Amino acid sequence: MTTVEPPPANPVPPSPRPPSAATAGVRPLGVTVIAILAGLGGVLGLLAALTLLSVIGLVGGLGTFFFLLALVVAIVSLVFAYGAWTLQPWAWTMGIVLEALAVVNALYAIADGDSSGVISLLIAGVILWYLFQPDVKAAFGRT
Repeated sequence: MTTVEPPPANPVPPSPRPPSAATAGVRPLGVTVIAILAGLGGVLGLLAALTLLSVIGLVGGLGTFFFLLALVVAIVSLVFAYGAWTLQPWAWTMGIVLEALAVVNALYAIADGDSSGVISLLIAGVILWYLFQPDVKAAFGRT
């Protein structure tokens, strides 16, 4: 005699669509590029800070200010690079804030007559647009 097993009480419905690469925990290529560039910028910023440290005695307080500014920007870049590389949820917010500041800086440069501000503005705008793409937000655990 054959016994028939009853169906499970609460069957799991099939997923309406397969998860994208971003939602499956895979870092999108654009995020990888941004993380690498941020890391390189952070390392170069540390080198700039060390260079400024060597001339503090020559320029006094102003040198100290620029040394600290370069050091902070370099550390922030390295922290963001780590967060983006490892898809930390806070890194998405940090990226948005950093690029918003880059937009403000570019607008200031344009207003001051520096035409390179246009390129900076375009780059920051593209990065902001990219970070708001649904797959990229999902990769960072954002909805």
